[in-house]
Amino acid sequence: MSRQNYTFTSESVSEGHPDKVCDRISDAVLDAFLAEEPEARVACETFATTNRVVIGGEVGLSDQAKLTEYMGRIDEIARDCIKDIGYEQDKFHHETVEVTNLLHEQSAHIAQGVNASESKDEGAGDQGIMFGYATNETEALMPASIQYAHSILRRLAEVRKSGAEPTLGPDAKSQLSLRYVNGRPVGVTSVVLSTQHLDEAMTSDDVRAVVEPYICEVLPDGWLGADTAWHVNPTGKFVIGGPDGDAGLTGRKIIVDTYGGAAPHGGGAFSGKDPTKVDRSAAYAARYLAKNIVAAGLADRATIQLSYAIGVARPLSIYVDTHGTGQADEAAIEAVIAQVMDLTPQGIRTHLGLNRPIYQRTAAYGHFGRMPDADGGFSWERTDLVDALISSLK
Repeated sequence: MSRQNYTFTSESVSEGHPDKVCDRISDAVLDAFLAEEPEARVACETFATTNRVVIGGEVGLSDQAKLTEYMGRIDEIARDCIKDIGYEQDKFHHETVEVTNLLHEQSAHIAQGVNASESKDEGAGDQGIMFGYATNETEALMPASIQYAHSILRRLAEVRKSGAEPTLGPDAKSQLSLRYVNGRPVGVTSVVLSTQHLDEAMTSDDVRAVVEPYICEVLPDGWLGADTAWHVNPTGKFVIGGPDGDAGLTGRKIIVDTYGGAAPHGGGAFSGKDPTKVDRSAAYAARYLAKNIVAAGLADRATIQLSYAIGVARPLSIYVDTHGTGQADEAAIEAVIAQVMDLTPQGIRTHLGLNRPIYQRTAAYGHFGRMPDADGGFSWERTDLVDALISSLK
């Protein structure tokens, strides 16, 4: 039996965190290519440091002239991202940062294993294992610690960008430790928040006075109390932020992007990868399936693992763990999953509508636990498989 009484911690980072700046740029490049051609191939990595952004990787369009045209737009895409995030520092400014574009055409050897032909189904873009998870401890069917850690930083970004809190800077990190009783979150034992501030005279106490009302606004009533420990800017001043303070790289925040450590992770990052890469699309499919299992009342918690081989279309294995909370046999759920959703790379992309420019918005505040958008963004958060799962398990 799993533990019922414990403390669990998750962290989040803001859109201005150096690694998230890089994730944003990589996903913006992906969106630009997908807007031109839904079957575009993109594997984009970004590195950022003081006054410098370097973008590299592989891209592919069927029209060579269009590929050349889009290569010329990379500089503009990067600067637009940096401007929207809010960086206008002396040593990291959207107008003056040096952008180096090292993107090149996709390897034909990779393409031959991925692209569909008349004789075979499209294969997976890589080997690997992907996990999805859901729990009914929040309305979003996400672990509470990561969900609220994200919510705090999203709220602070809103008030920073609206001008309500002009002293806040783009770079920030949050961390929440939650106390669980009988398997349910009941309170916050500690709040850790480090946020960049633009006024050098501000102390840690000054920063806490700014952010505390928003943290209290976001968290459920009664979760903060006299025994909650607060650590706001515990190292003191935090004026130099973003890539000028610490170098950033695409794909370094994979636990922040997923379940905050509450579930296994296959190791593959998401940002900058087109949906033929199962690191991304199959992780989205696994979350979609896990969420629908919990939404259907088939379990209070569900973990799903999918595995793939490069160039092979169908998953090599499907594994379901309901952590002792299941209302149906796990082997039966595994069998039903393969019936209600085509888990080939092409099947996933079709079912979830992934061949669209919907990825830049995923680059910060988590890929999961978000509301589905009208244009198809966060389609993996839909719960439209509930009826099919229930009827198939009768």
